Amino acid sequence: MLDKTGIPSQEQVKSRFPDEALLVKPKAILECYEDIPCNPCSTGCPFGAIEIGEDINQQPRLHADLCTGCGQCVTVCPGLAIMTAQLSGGRAIFKIPYEFLPYPQSGETWKALDRGGNVIGEAKIEKTVLTPKQDKTMLVTVSVDRGLLYDFVSVRCPR
Repeated sequence: MLDKTGIPSQEQVKSRFPDEALLVKPKAILECYEDIPCNPCSTGCPFGAIEIGEDINQQPRLHADLCTGCGQCVTVCPGLAIMTAQLSGGRAIFKIPYEFLPYPQSGETWKALDRGGNVIGEAKIEKTVLTPKQDKTMLVTVSVDRGLLYDFVSVRCPR
């Protein structure tokens, strides 16, 4: 499916998530599906939780036991292919990269989007962080219905 539409299959997406039992704490979700020369996620992780290996063309691998879900890798990924995920009660909480204007604001409700850009529900903007080091890639903490865990990827302004 990825080769034809650019959208990964549900099976491919689920293969990037750690076991749901580990999502009681936030964990990075590395949605790199092809071998390309890239390593900012591994060099930017302060905990050594992301490994590329000796060949810079290899897809990154997450060591979930070392990942704290801090989000450093989310904002350094040039392909916007990383987010963090956590489960809390009936909600799935994500930290996602966001580069469009207007930027979301804490407390707002935006549209939740799937990997095809389709609206799949509502997303509550919990927190936003934008520092000069992030170079205009805002880190947005979003909560959505838990049932959207494997479908959610971004947000769209409700206006």
